[in-house]
Amino acid sequence: MAPVPLPLVPFPADVAVQNGPAFDLAGAGLMGETDAATALRSLVAARTGLDLPDGDGIVLDVREGGLAESYVLEAAATGIRITGADAAGLFSGVQTLGQLVRRDGERWVVPAVRIADAPRFAYRGVMLDVARHFHGVDTVRAYIDRAASLKLNVLHLHLSDDQGWRLELRSRPELTERASTTAVDGAPGGFYTQDEYREIVAYAASRHMTVVPEFDMPGHTHAVALAYPEIAEAPVTEVITEGAIPVEGEPYTGTAVGFSSLRVHDEATYAFVRDVFAELAGLTPGPWLHFGGDESHGTTPEDFAHFITRASAVIAGLDKTPIAWHEAGAVAGLAPGTIGQYWGFATPTDAAPQHARAFAERGGRVILSPADAVYLDMKPTDDAPLGLTWANGATSLERAYSWEPTAVVDGLAEDAILGVEAPLWTETVASLADIDALAFPRIAAAAEIAWSAATGPERTWDSFRSRVGGLGPLWTSLGIRFPALAEVPWTT
Repeated sequence: MAPVPLPLVPFPADVAVQNGPAFDLAGAGLMGETDAATALRSLVAARTGLDLPDGDGIVLDVREGGLAESYVLEAAATGIRITGADAAGLFSGVQTLGQLVRRDGERWVVPAVRIADAPRFAYRGVMLDVARHFHGVDTVRAYIDRAASLKLNVLHLHLSDDQGWRLELRSRPELTERASTTAVDGAPGGFYTQDEYREIVAYAASRHMTVVPEFDMPGHTHAVALAYPEIAEAPVTEVITEGAIPVEGEPYTGTAVGFSSLRVHDEATYAFVRDVFAELAGLTPGPWLHFGGDESHGTTPEDFAHFITRASAVIAGLDKTPIAWHEAGAVAGLAPGTIGQYWGFATPTDAAPQHARAFAERGGRVILSPADAVYLDMKPTDDAPLGLTWANGATSLERAYSWEPTAVVDGLAEDAILGVEAPLWTETVASLADIDALAFPRIAAAAEIAWSAATGPERTWDSFRSRVGGLGPLWTSLGIRFPALAEVPWTT
């Protein structure tokens, strides 16, 4: 019988299991870089109940000069050393060590192993929609912890949609005064104060994650119309194929899309765009600002092109790199260097790949988020109580794992792919428990696709499902309420 692989997700670039006894965590000390040491102490305490005092045994170190985010982990009975090429690499090595901890009788041990690791893609993201259902700071922090544990390094926050506006802006206070109090199905709304947003950004940075904020426009803007009706068109209800019909001037709590639009030929609209993105840029240290651009069914192609041209230029003028959903790639005037986010299917059925390639042709790159593979809001099984099914039905864990980024968009070279992002839209997601129920374990598939090499002896579905099963005890100890999908042989 073949040995069960180490429960490492994402799987490292190089793993060599060594001969010799394991390292016993009992009585071990810890020394090294403060942030990484704090993270490791927290992981070990949650998993084992053991404390790691200052002292000999485990050494955490940064030695500059290797690939960004790379690390080497060496474990033997005599000690453990993790060396990162930078602080982010060291943090990733700590997460790997946390996955290696296992029980051996009455002892907690780490097997003798040498791991040398580095990521495939620089951008490895998750998106949390806080507009359809609002999620407070504590929930966002918890999701950051979950994502960072799998070496994901970007949190995309979808901060506005038809149902609500979720960030305080002092230049446009009516947005939260008039457009933040409701959510889907009449759930309570909410918004982040500027201090709360800064807290999220800082917490993410402490886990080596970058926050990418999104204000979606020119569509998905019914909430903007509640605050500033003078810059919004009336809802175009004939484009709605399912869901509640919006009423002009009233909050929207349904889930239909495509009906709203800003007035793209009114200069007051661009004063609004400049105000909100300039203030957002000042609050956001990361390099990217997302301005949406998807599902603008109530906007003519000509008007859409006019808006995308001007809005992308506004963001570029703020010394930030714009990101837009792939529909914006159809616009010839898109600001050079804009990043495109592809949300078509893993096997495309429309013009989405052509639009995605256009970003690379204009000096940008592409983030891949194929909806039928990495949209975490899709049901994991047909009978799952939460989630949607519009992206080719339920998305099993196997389907979430069985796709290759370079095979999605024909003609898109690997160096034109910035990375992979797994969005979680929240039409059916109202709590952290709901997030866990949909994100796990499929978030682990997205993490491995983004981090690990495309091929290798352990880059197989059978290996992955076994390794994910081995993480069940760790996830349980971390308070993650994952569904025990039948696809996985869970360790108990």
